[in-house]
Amino acid sequence: MPPPATNTNRLGGATSPYLRQHADNPVHWQPWDEAALAAARERDCPILLSIGYSACHWCHVMAHDCFEHPAIAEQMNRDFVNIKVDREERPDLDRIYQTAHQLLVGRGGGWPLTVFLTPEQVPFFAGTYFPAEPREGMPGFGDVMDRIIRVWQDHRDEITEQNADLQRVMDRLSAGTAGAGLPGSDALEAARVQLGERFDPAHGGFGDAPKFPQPVALERLLRHYARSQQRGEADRGALHMACHTLRRMALGGIYDQVGGGFARYSVDGEWMIPHFEKMLSDNALLIGAATDAYRATGDRFFRRIARETAEWALREMQLPEGGFATSLDADTSAGEGAFYLWTPEEIRAVVDAEEAELVIRRLGLDEKPNFEGRWHPQVHMAFSELAKALKTPRETLVERWKSAQQKLRAARDQRERPGRDDKALTAWNALMIRGLARAGRFLDLPELIDSAEQAEQFVREHLWRDGRLLASWRDGHADLPGYLDDHAFMLAALIELQQARWSAGRADWAMALGDVLLEQFEDPEAGGFYFTAADHERLIQRPRAWTDDALPAGNGVAALALNRLGHWVGDQRYTQVAERAVAGAADGIDKAPAAHCAVLDALDELLAPPELVIIRDEGAGAETLREVAETGYHPQRLVFMPGAGESAAAAPADGHGAWVCRGHACLPVARTPAELGDRLAERD
Repeated sequence: MPPPATNTNRLGGATSPYLRQHADNPVHWQPWDEAALAAARERDCPILLSIGYSACHWCHVMAHDCFEHPAIAEQMNRDFVNIKVDREERPDLDRIYQTAHQLLVGRGGGWPLTVFLTPEQVPFFAGTYFPAEPREGMPGFGDVMDRIIRVWQDHRDEITEQNADLQRVMDRLSAGTAGAGLPGSDALEAARVQLGERFDPAHGGFGDAPKFPQPVALERLLRHYARSQQRGEADRGALHMACHTLRRMALGGIYDQVGGGFARYSVDGEWMIPHFEKMLSDNALLIGAATDAYRATGDRFFRRIARETAEWALREMQLPEGGFATSLDADTSAGEGAFYLWTPEEIRAVVDAEEAELVIRRLGLDEKPNFEGRWHPQVHMAFSELAKALKTPRETLVERWKSAQQKLRAARDQRERPGRDDKALTAWNALMIRGLARAGRFLDLPELIDSAEQAEQFVREHLWRDGRLLASWRDGHADLPGYLDDHAFMLAALIELQQARWSAGRADWAMALGDVLLEQFEDPEAGGFYFTAADHERLIQRPRAWTDDALPAGNGVAALALNRLGHWVGDQRYTQVAERAVAGAADGIDKAPAAHCAVLDALDELLAPPELVIIRDEGAGAETLREVAETGYHPQRLVFMPGAGESAAAAPADGHGAWVCRGHACLPVARTPAELGDRLAERD
């Protein structure tokens, strides 16, 4: 069979919705494959690599400005082999070339990422968005390409020299540090101090606009509070930072007040106007954070936010096959964010007069428009304030709001909907399984556990092949070898789901995932895990990272999950690998502790091993014991209810009651709720 031609656009057969968006461009786009790379070598011409994703607003803008422009497309086709990559399908390539952008430009990148590579895949120029013509200090894309070709033709020696320097730096960045010891608890304190220094006391969150939710940091603060409470010296400042941030976000425009769920980030520092795309991963993590905030405080506000966000995911993101889609776009043909905007007249046309008055005042539609002449809803008045202003009982207003919210959502659903990227990513599905299992368990919402199990079954049926996970699925087709995040996040999800509802055989799958992490991803010399498997396609770097970004660091999630798995099944191989991984991050933690929140979560449970409660009983007795075990906020406590004859930790595989296990030993069985409370209090 002849190799595919590279003088035509080859994206029409791609599974990625993002790649398919570019299938009709006049650019001769290629997927990242050997045919495209070989064409660059044969032509001895640079590769123009463009990385983005389906919900990316500026990716759409550059596509319209440049990639649909006939003259620019002609220039691209003449001078380059043009490769388009979906960063969600190929996070390995995105990590490598975002790092290269940082090194070449001296600042972080973003999307669209535009990188010019040698035929050997080494980058020599990088940028992000370029307009077709010069604008606002940015060069036009045609001028950029002209300069690239002149440098390529006239300064190849300089490019070769720069590439050698860049490759040395990237090799150093991906190398681990062997021989480091496990950090102490002072690392946890240092991260807490650093987050406190970056905290915005007025509006919550960390840093300036644009402001991102940073759920991994919120979870670290909540866990820090829990551990301090266990020591009898509760750090209420850490609790405040997490809860104040969640509250301000949930009252602001970054939260969808009508339909639930969070947008990707806020363009301002007050959480007012979002960048309107919604990502499955962000919402999965925020479901967990809001659930934990409810557990830590008992404040039902956080319960509502977790529930509404989960309901949004089930309603708008769950696919018929059981898995979850990836994202919702920011744009429709009516413009960015148009799906979410209202006017007072539109409100009054949908709800009755009393409901309209409540909605308009609660969501600020009686003030000046806040987005292009219309209103993007955010909470301006609490129900307690409205009760006084409207001289109506608060409970009546809450019920009125629920009625109005349903009507507004139904009316909004009649509008042109934002595009949905309906591919299912294994790693992001795992995050949602974990979030739904936790919320279903602690909020007493069994339907969320049902959906988590449906997604688990989807991953098992469609993305688990020959003892390994694949990374992406769409429309019946699964491909791309799984990355560290796929395997680590799925292992963490199974441990969470097994606590919500025990399933025979889940432990076997968890151990199989743990073994893949050890065999394919671990660096046994320096500790920690590479992002790609040992048998992955050879790239210019085998990346690994201990720091968090929009997702928790795979190294941190892997270490936490493996440590928990080792205690659950009684296998020290997993706990030892977890310890080596966290030790491998010691230098990085010392330099920037708050950038390593996921790894610090793992460190927390290595310094003080997780506490396992194994319950064997039937009916009401088991549920009563579970209620005792799950009272309060104890993120380091795992609660399992195995089936008859199934083992967990060091507890016996038969008998009735509850066993509290710490380290490699279990306390005497507790037969009554009071006895179990006494066993748990021995540590607390």
